[in-house]
Amino acid sequence: MFSNEVLFFGGFILVISVMLLLDLGVFNKKDHVVKFGEAAAWTVAWIFLALVFYVIINTHGDLVHGMDSFEELSAIKDKYAPHLKLIPGDFAGSLEIYRKNMSLEFITGYLLEYALSVDNIFVIILIFSSFGVRPQYYKKVLFWGVLGAIVMRFIFIFLGSALMQRFEWIIYIFGLLLVYQGGKIFFEAGKDEKIDPAKHPVVKFASKYLPVFPRYVREHFFVLKKGKWLVTPLFVVVLIVEFTDLIFAVDSVPAVFSVTKDPYVVFFSNIFAIMGLRSMFFFLSNIMGLFRFLKYGLGVLLVFIGGKMLFHTQLEAAGFETVYSLYVILGILAVSILASVVFPEKKETTPEAIQ
Repeated sequence: MFSNEVLFFGGFILVISVMLLLDLGVFNKKDHVVKFGEAAAWTVAWIFLALVFYVIINTHGDLVHGMDSFEELSAIKDKYAPHLKLIPGDFAGSLEIYRKNMSLEFITGYLLEYALSVDNIFVIILIFSSFGVRPQYYKKVLFWGVLGAIVMRFIFIFLGSALMQRFEWIIYIFGLLLVYQGGKIFFEAGKDEKIDPAKHPVVKFASKYLPVFPRYVREHFFVLKKGKWLVTPLFVVVLIVEFTDLIFAVDSVPAVFSVTKDPYVVFFSNIFAIMGLRSMFFFLSNIMGLFRFLKYGLGVLLVFIGGKMLFHTQLEAAGFETVYSLYVILGILAVSILASVVFPEKKETTPEAIQ
């Protein structure tokens, strides 16, 4: 009645939904400021879960598409991984090759998405400070931001996959977009970013079309005044976070498609990265200043991924494998973090500090 893809995907969504509900109802009963230790623990927990899923894909990845014969495996391979070389007449051996490649694509896509999420965190920190959100409400705003991001990524990923399957030239559009965005991030990395709350497009939209209450009402998104429901500024901040993720999805989703053409692998890697985004926000917000060259690294990373999409035919012909992308991504991140540690930003010494 239901295909393997529907059942596996439904089971994945069910597990994620249960975890979100547990977080909202069990671990998030009281708004509080998330400390560094708590954030670090949750960050490690989400990375561990992603690694567990990697093992599941590595051992049972064929269950995603439900391949029961060499012919079915070959058809799926031609659709999502045409570069793979199967072993004619050896279904078990070919299945192992496919699972190994699928798990490698997942972990590479996850690492790429997780790295690109750092730039998202930079902007979210800026949003919270610009709109005067109290730290004890960060977690609630990010929870609903993550929930909305999951829905938007689902639409983006499967729509993007359908378009790429129908129009192969779209991969070049994605490649050019990533090269442009990577160059923009690299050359603007040293500039101070600012947000003018009054001029933000979401604020303008909300002011025009929504009944907005003029001030925050503790942790509430809505408030009842004179028999009329109004949205609070905290709800507007949630909309801004959603809008920000929509902008970042334009970069990150095509980037993962440079690693794999399988929309399910793209979705799984995206969701694990997004689920870990909130804990990583609290973890990195305390030490973000230590990584001054990380944004430069992210710019280079996007240019590499965009170039890989533009020259994918030539690279595949030259034998460029998925594992090489993983090595390059790890190398770029390692160099940018190491450079930040070796060459920390020098703080200006004021006359008052000298005295």
